[in-house]
Amino acid sequence: MSADPLHRATKTQRSTTSPPSGGLGASAVEVRRSSRRRRTVSAYREGDRTVVLIPARMSEAEEKRWVGVMLDKLAAQESKRVLGDTELADRAERLSDQYLDGKARPASVRWVTNQNTRWGSCTPAEGSIRLSHRLQGMPEYVVDYVLIHELAHLLVPGHGPRFWRLLEAYPRTERARGYLEGVVAADRLPHLPAARGD
Repeated sequence: MSADPLHRATKTQRSTTSPPSGGLGASAVEVRRSSRRRRTVSAYREGDRTVVLIPARMSEAEEKRWVGVMLDKLAAQESKRVLGDTELADRAERLSDQYLDGKARPASVRWVTNQNTRWGSCTPAEGSIRLSHRLQGMPEYVVDYVLIHELAHLLVPGHGPRFWRLLEAYPRTERARGYLEGVVAADRLPHLPAARGD
């Protein structure tokens, strides 16, 4: 044990778990227990994981419940956040560095309102990427997937095996595709009139 009083005062226990199956959070959750924390629970994203801070005295059942609550809370906050074009371009650069070895460098990345049948598009000759405004408000991992998909088109124009190998680097590809397929399927369902209140 360290003689440093700061290290002595904060005794933190850590554990890593997978998020609840229905959650929209990160692929891993790290729970940090602190003896200094009495009642409050907080959470934040740290790279590709979610960190949940809880009191050390909390039971495993309470921990599990609070992890679910905090994942839902973070997902709700993220879905309300809308990135501007500049932030979208910065995000694309970060994703290219992280998943495509920085090889995809778009000249422009922006939101557009004229794409109602596709989520994104790329013109490799111009280096331009456009994302449909319909993605705004969707979970960040879905927007990231569409960005990476279009970034990969700067390197490989078609949807052949080489293209899909590039997307294997992004760990949430299947999850994001499932989410978007669900949105498309929901749009195709018949819209029933709202029930009248009695």
